Amino acid sequence: MPVKQERIFLVQKGREIRGPVAYWMSRDQRMDDNWALLFAQEEALKRSSPLIVVFCLVQEFLGATIRQYRFMIEGLKEVEKSLRKKNICFAILTGYPEKKIPEFVRVHKVSCLITDFDPLRIKREWKNAVAGSIGIPFYEVDAHNIVPCRTASQKQEYAAYTFRPKINRLMPDFLENFPRIKKHPFAWDNRNITDWDEILKALRTDMTVPEVSWIVPGERAARKTFRKFLLHGLENYNAYRNDPTKNAQSNLSPYFHFGHLSAQKVANDILNSKVNPLSKDAFLEELVVRRELSDNFCFYNPDYNNFNGFPDWAKKTLDMHRKDKRPYIYTAHQLENALTHDELWNAAQMEMVTGGKMHGYMRMYWAKKILEWTESPETALQIAIYLNDKYELDGRDPNGYTGIAWSIGGVHDRAWNERKIFGKIRYMSYNGCKSKFAVDNYIETMRSLKRVKK
Repeated sequence: MPVKQERIFLVQKGREIRGPVAYWMSRDQRMDDNWALLFAQEEALKRSSPLIVVFCLVQEFLGATIRQYRFMIEGLKEVEKSLRKKNICFAILTGYPEKKIPEFVRVHKVSCLITDFDPLRIKREWKNAVAGSIGIPFYEVDAHNIVPCRTASQKQEYAAYTFRPKINRLMPDFLENFPRIKKHPFAWDNRNITDWDEILKALRTDMTVPEVSWIVPGERAARKTFRKFLLHGLENYNAYRNDPTKNAQSNLSPYFHFGHLSAQKVANDILNSKVNPLSKDAFLEELVVRRELSDNFCFYNPDYNNFNGFPDWAKKTLDMHRKDKRPYIYTAHQLENALTHDELWNAAQMEMVTGGKMHGYMRMYWAKKILEWTESPETALQIAIYLNDKYELDGRDPNGYTGIAWSIGGVHDRAWNERKIFGKIRYMSYNGCKSKFAVDNYIETMRSLKRVKK
């Protein structure tokens, strides 16, 4: 089954030459259920050419630490082994893509380059730079979204209620079953086994944030985690998803972020499952509508990570309240070390620092309090992104940037009753949380983590 044309974006035509086809893997780090890899194999078979998967490892990236790098590298090790069984070579480059990818294309006489879709500004800049340095056909394939981002909407959507009908109308056309990657009939002569120890030595990242042990990286672990959630967790998802004292979340966000798991495969399996329809709908709202809305925001709004990216009503109301007296002013250091007066906020911060993942409901409270306790919306945004990207396994992601922009800048939200500091931005309080879940239990659980950490 050929890859749908709507998924494929021609970055540049280029001239046709003889040589291997290369898939520049970036966002979707998996072999199975990967439309970009499937399209790359289509092109290689059409040309009777070898197929190479190349990954360009940037030694420092948007505040990522060894915690995130090790999770990614362990997943890539699995990708390399899986591809080898399919007679597909895996090559890892170390350095910046705008230099390394064109160099690889020239040295190995690559005939066609394919990469995966990513809405982040830095990734798009890399692709533009690569396109300007190569003369061969270059394609981008949306293997991350169920409905390709460009197809879902041609503009930035105002809110979920404007985006949801478009997604729901188009989604059935894109929920086809994935074909399997074939054993590739054309081998590449330049085969090398990656020296992963050397790759790790080349990193220039922050080594102070430790890895986490509660989650195992890679495709196999991602599928296993999803199957467990589908069989034992999804049924009660709607009832408990906003309660951080319940073990009701899927824990799939790190896998989606690194592309270890296909959202389309997950959606298909959930749609075919016999579970509580309310839970099914609630999870699909997060998996499809909210997740793909985040890609829409980051793709169409170049200011997704700064104040200018907020809607006009939010910028106006925040500007009006800039001089409001804050009840507390905390530094980035105090926030990072959970040294605030609010034990609930401290607990959420400790969950993230210790575990690499904060409960989704607490992320909203956490970000809004940073707005309340810092000198300006710009400072709040900067600190929230810094902390999120340093500690969260799924940091540096459209979901993270959009969630923080929703919390601090009203993105995809509406104006609420006016109050100090927040203006018309939606407010969240300790007492509001207390009415929804057992706050004391959550705080005590995170305190115990802190004690263990010490």
